[in-house]
Amino acid sequence: MKDATFLMGNWYLFIAALAMATQAAAAVARFLEMPSAEQRKKVKEWLLLAVTEAEKELGSGTGQLKLRYVYDLFLQRFPAVAKRISFETFSYWVDRALIDMREMLSKNKAIYRMVKAEEGAENDTD
Repeated sequence: MKDATFLMGNWYLFIAALAMATQAAAAVARFLEMPSAEQRKKVKEWLLLAVTEAEKELGSGTGQLKLRYVYDLFLQRFPAVAKRISFETFSYWVDRALIDMREMLSKNKAIYRMVKAEEGAENDTD
């Protein structure tokens, strides 16, 4: 009887949780239904952000640590995609994202200062 009272008193929490779970499932389903090229594009766009964050957190000269850091983030963010691509492919995508990041940092001094966290940092990225 105590359980029924708890359920009746907190029914709105269960409805809210169900609604959130439904929204999450719908988002995952939409992503998985996207064509492979579109999925790759989204992952590659996200990778630019991830490698930039890794550069900011770990600094220059930490290539393997950055790769591991970004891979861990990737596994959390895109678990379904991670199951379908090899680590070699992922590593190649990270290398391409690092090239894009270097170009972005060389062209935009405000982003460079944000990533390097100091005004006079050298332009030294992995």
